[in-house]
Amino acid sequence: MFQSFEVTARPEQGPPRLAALREELLRAGLDGFLVPRADAHQGEYVAPRDDRLAWLTGFTGSAGFCAALRDVAGVFIDGRYRTQVKAQVADVFTPVAWPETSLADWVKDQLPEGGVIGFDPWLHTPGQMDLLVDALAGSGIELRRVENMVDRVWENQPAPPMGKVAAHPERFAGESHEAKRQRLAADLRAAGQKAALITLPDSHNWLLNIRGQDIPRNPVAHGFAVLHDDARVDLFMAAEKLVDVLDHLGPEVVPHDPEALPNYLSALEGPVRLDRQSAPVLFADLLGDRAQAGEDPCALPKACKNEAEIAGAAEAHLRDGAAVVELLAWLDAQEPGAITETKVVRRLEELRRRDPALRDISFETISGTGPNGAIIHYRVNEETDSVLEDGHLLVLDSGGQYLDGTTDITRTIAIGTPDAEARSAFTRVLSGMIAMSRLRWPRGLAGRDIEMLGRLPLWMAGQDFDHGLGHGVGAYLSVHEGPQRLSRMSHVPLQPGMILSNEPGYYREGAFGIRIENLLVVQEAPALPGGDAHRKMLDWRTLTLAPIDRRLIDVEALSPDARDWLNAYHRDVAEKIGPRLSPVTKLWLDAATAPL
Repeated sequence: MFQSFEVTARPEQGPPRLAALREELLRAGLDGFLVPRADAHQGEYVAPRDDRLAWLTGFTGSAGFCAALRDVAGVFIDGRYRTQVKAQVADVFTPVAWPETSLADWVKDQLPEGGVIGFDPWLHTPGQMDLLVDALAGSGIELRRVENMVDRVWENQPAPPMGKVAAHPERFAGESHEAKRQRLAADLRAAGQKAALITLPDSHNWLLNIRGQDIPRNPVAHGFAVLHDDARVDLFMAAEKLVDVLDHLGPEVVPHDPEALPNYLSALEGPVRLDRQSAPVLFADLLGDRAQAGEDPCALPKACKNEAEIAGAAEAHLRDGAAVVELLAWLDAQEPGAITETKVVRRLEELRRRDPALRDISFETISGTGPNGAIIHYRVNEETDSVLEDGHLLVLDSGGQYLDGTTDITRTIAIGTPDAEARSAFTRVLSGMIAMSRLRWPRGLAGRDIEMLGRLPLWMAGQDFDHGLGHGVGAYLSVHEGPQRLSRMSHVPLQPGMILSNEPGYYREGAFGIRIENLLVVQEAPALPGGDAHRKMLDWRTLTLAPIDRRLIDVEALSPDARDWLNAYHRDVAEKIGPRLSPVTKLWLDAATAPL
C-alpha cells in the first residue's frame, strides 16, 4: 500500500528531545530556538529528513511551528489543528492559538527582560523574519542566525531524499519546457532583471517538465533553479537524480552540485528576482543589494492550466470518480459496526490502484468516523482505528496522483441512521458548497472576495469552520498549490485555468465532522441575455464526479435553486461515471443519484 497506519510520533518522545535541545541552547548561549515546519525550499510538504517539528514535538500537522525557550516551549497551531495537537504533544509543550496570538507577542511575554533567539537561515524567509524583527523592535530580543539546533540532537536523522527524476510528457504538460523558459525569460527582460532564483520544487519542476520522488505523495524533486533572461537555467540538483532526464533537459539547462549554490549566488550578476515569501534568508544574505523583490516567476503561469492540463485533469477525475463510487457502493453494503476506518482506506486504495496511470495517493487519506471526523486533518493509525457505528458520520477525504492529473475529493457518509442535528448541519454545508459552485463573478476578484459565500448558510446558524474554503491544486504536482486560494487571506485574482477545491465543513468536537469537497476549474462565463456586454465574467466547471449522500440532506431546508443544481450534478455523475462501473455498482449509483 501507499499508505501505512503506523504511529509516527508519540507524545512521550517529546520531553527527552526537548531536554536535549535545551542543553544545546545553553551551550550556544541562546535563550530559544525557532523550529518551523519547513525546509530550505519553503514548500508546504517536507521530506522525513526535514520534519523537525514532528520529531521534536510529536505534532504532525502540515502547518505550525515551535518556539522552544529554556523554560517554555510553545507549539503554534491554527484552527485546523486545535483538536489534533491535544492528542499529539506532551505537557512540556504549550499549544498556542495562532495567528490570534502572534509569535512576537508570545515571545515578549516569555522574555520580558530580552534575550537571544536562534533561527536557521535556511528555514525561514526574509518576509517572515522582516515582520518578526519589526514586531520585536524595542523588546531587547535579538534574532540570531545559527546552525540548526534540532539537527545537533537528532540521532539517526534520515538522509536527504534522492528519488530519480522523470520527464513529464508534453502531451500532459501542454507546452515544452523551452517554450516555458522563453516565455518567462521575456518577463524578466521586461522587468530589467538578469535572473530569477526559483526555490519551490513544484515551480522548477513545472518549468522544466520534470517530476520527482523526494516528497511523499507529491511528485516533485528537490533542488533550486536560476532562470536567466536569455532562457538558460542553472539547475542545482543532485546528479544521481538526473541521470534519466539529461537528454530531456538539453544543453540550455545546466546541472550543478547543490553544494555549489552559495558560492554561485555570491558571484551571480544582478539584479536577481527573489521571492521574499519563499526563498531562504540565507539566499537574501548572499545576494545582498543584487536581490530585487518579486514573485516566483512560475507561480502564476503554473496555476493557470492550459487546455492539455485541464483535459488531463478532467479525464483523471472520471477514472478517480469511478473508483470512489465503487467504494461508496461497497461501503453502503457493510453493516454498521462491521468495519473500521483503515478498512475503508485499504479498500479505496485497492480500487484506485487498478488504474495504471496512478502513481501515488495525493495525501494520506482522511477516514474519520464519529468524533474522529471532527479532527480536520485526522490521520488514522493502528491505535486510533475506530469502528464505523450506527449513527456515525464518516468523513472520507482522499485523492490520487495520476500521470494526467491530481485529484482531491471529500464525501461525508451516513453510517446507519443519522440524527436530525447532523442532517441539518450537513445541509448547511451542502448549501454553501452549491452556492460557490453556481457562482458567476466579475474578472479581477480574488478568493477573499467570494469565499464567504460558502460559509453564509453556516453563519446564519451561528456556525463556521476553521480552515479555508479552498486551495489551489496542481497538474500532477502538489495537491496544495499557490498562489490561488478561496480564503480571506488570498489577494490573488482568480483567472481561467486555475483549479481550486471547494470544501466547506462543520466540526463538532467529540461528536462528528462534515466536509464536502469538489475540485473546480475557473473558466470564462458565457454572456447572459440582458447582461452588460462589457463586463467580463468568470464561473466554474466542476471536475469532481461522485454522488453526495442524499440520506444526509434535509430537502425542505435546501433552496429550489440548490436542489436543481444538485439534481443536475447527479445526472452528470450518472451519465459520465455509470458506464465505467461494475453492473452492481451501476444499479447502486442510479439510486444514489435519483432526483430529490
